Amino acid sequence: MTQPTNIRRALGHRPRLLDLFSCAGGAAMGYHRAGFDVDGVDIAHRPNYPFGYHRGDALERLAALIASGEIERYAFVHASPPCQAGCALTVGTNASQGWGGSHVDLVAPTRELLDATGLPYVIEQPNGRAAIRKDLSLCGEMFQLGVLRHRNFELGQWSVTRPAHPRHRGYVRGYRHGVYRDGPYVAPYGSGGGKATVPEMQEAMGITWTDVREELTEAIPPAYTDWIGRAYLASVAPGVAA
Repeated sequence: MTQPTNIRRALGHRPRLLDLFSCAGGAAMGYHRAGFDVDGVDIAHRPNYPFGYHRGDALERLAALIASGEIERYAFVHASPPCQAGCALTVGTNASQGWGGSHVDLVAPTRELLDATGLPYVIEQPNGRAAIRKDLSLCGEMFQLGVLRHRNFELGQWSVTRPAHPRHRGYVRGYRHGVYRDGPYVAPYGSGGGKATVPEMQEAMGITWTDVREELTEAIPPAYTDWIGRAYLASVAPGVAA
């Protein structure tokens, strides 16, 4: 692993993490459990976000923090730029059918600003054609969750050994091509067709603080970023991760 030289963590002090494109806080909660204090940024009103947050454009906020020097308050940055431009639901067959519309790809400008901070960071995207390095891929089965929700992560200024991807225990419950299959996982998106109810989504992902379907549909299970946060803290200061 690479070793950042200036982690802002001391005994009894929680390092601060900046959560860009924070949505309802699935990623934030995992980092909080790992040992970080978290500040979110999202362009939408997020009354269910469980920590303090700034409402506004995430990249404008990041640029302002860099320009003012306030970025020095942070030890780590997580970014989940909108994924619609490259996710599986808007490329391939779906795109050929005219579904999904057009979307701006924010991955490259997000990376450029993150590199300018000099801080370790994560860029998260779902499976699809998003132009990120897949330095780390996580799946709900790794954490015994009721969803698969594969997510890829590009790691900047640090690295970690990729965990093994366990064999899935069965199908995602619901209809596929007109055929219904039962299984140990639920589909935490859309509605109908055997997809998860809101309570099922909450239980499957371990998210209790929001019951808004849209927010749950977009959320990262906190278990993912709990693992990432602990891995990062252990890599820079063995023995101090929460």
